[in-house]
Amino acid sequence: MKPNPNAPRVLIADDQRDVLESLRLLLKGEGYQIEAVTSPAAVFTAVEAGDFDCLLMDLNYARDTTSGEEGLNLLARLQSLDNTLPVVVMTAWGSVELAVEAMRRGARDFIQKPWENARLISILRTQIELSQALRQGLRLEAENRLLRAEGRPQLIAESRAMQPVRELIARVGPSDANVLVTGEHGTGKEIAAQTLHALSTRASKPMVTVNAGGLSEGIFESELFGHVRGAFTDAKADRIGRFELADGGTLFLDEIANLPQAQQAKLLRVLESGEFERVGASRARRADVRVIAATNADIQAEVKAGRFREDLLFRLNTVEIRLPPLRERRADVPLLAAHFQRRYAARYHKAAKEFAPDAMELLLRHSWPGNVRELDHAVERAMLMAEGGRVQARDFGLGGNAGGDGAAALEQMSLEDVERVLIQKALTRAAGNVSDAAKALGLSRSALYRRLKRHGL
Repeated sequence: MKPNPNAPRVLIADDQRDVLESLRLLLKGEGYQIEAVTSPAAVFTAVEAGDFDCLLMDLNYARDTTSGEEGLNLLARLQSLDNTLPVVVMTAWGSVELAVEAMRRGARDFIQKPWENARLISILRTQIELSQALRQGLRLEAENRLLRAEGRPQLIAESRAMQPVRELIARVGPSDANVLVTGEHGTGKEIAAQTLHALSTRASKPMVTVNAGGLSEGIFESELFGHVRGAFTDAKADRIGRFELADGGTLFLDEIANLPQAQQAKLLRVLESGEFERVGASRARRADVRVIAATNADIQAEVKAGRFREDLLFRLNTVEIRLPPLRERRADVPLLAAHFQRRYAARYHKAAKEFAPDAMELLLRHSWPGNVRELDHAVERAMLMAEGGRVQARDFGLGGNAGGDGAAALEQMSLEDVERVLIQKALTRAAGNVSDAAKALGLSRSALYRRLKRHGL
């Protein structure tokens, strides 16, 4: 009968050959794969070289020694090598004190010679099952960390204009300081927030995102602080708010400058006290939250105009990080374009294609009023439209103009494309300020945001 390659592997260690042989026969009969060694050095070498599901080892190896010191010293070394390996120790001179010391140094269980076969098998089976569960859990955790890291947008910033930003993020990220990220629409403020969170001690906890400017007065408190059943007509069950969801992690408040003043006061109170109440409840709750806020508005101008509370701004911008527009960091365009190309090649199951010289020239000339988000959208479109082995300039849908912010003749464009070009022009004239662009277009700020989202700007 061939041995089962998936059977648990047990390493046994004793300086007496007859003991090793007895253990080998017993454990082989239970279906285990066995490897036997006769010294502490051989144990360490075997564990260093291979994977075992359990180690069954004697504590005494030198003649006329009953202290178990050799085995105890080995336990400490094994812990530093693989602390998931369950070790069951045995000695012919068992004592409570020796057992306690062995467990303190990392042994999972203890058995005295001469052993009872049933008890020995039971201990090994239990320890192997616990070890396999622990290792599986650690593997899943590592895989999840990897998946989270792979799924997180990358901060691609090699240009000179972005070096101060990278250095500031690296210094501030590991702290618990509240951060205000500013910059034009589409410059990557959420990616900066995710990078700050990933660098912090809170990285294993969630980062919860809230579009603060998109919350109406009626749902603001319910969204941020939660509510209890019956608090209002549609409150059919208790709901946990974003502050509680972010407990131990980071709360990202996007478009903070759009928050109405009544809501600003409520947010300030929570940031000052660290306490909040669910809507309809009287019990105060606490949440340990780091706040990162973002805006594309001129926040100082909003304060001077009386539209944003200065005391709230002081709470939010312990450190302010300004992201430059893409037109000020053109050296990053090829890197960003290549990153987006790889992403969409994988998403749409297409082969990666190189950019033709005229295509890259267009990307470097374009003024990018929609910044990185617009580049992302343009590369996605190009990956879908490109024919042959190269991406051509026409595939981006940018009009191929030398100045970068014009467009093809209107009669050759769809209504959707005309709207997109007009929005781009308005953003360019307004230097990326969404409020000013909305006024110029005769739209409300929220209506322009909906169109920006639809056009990928």
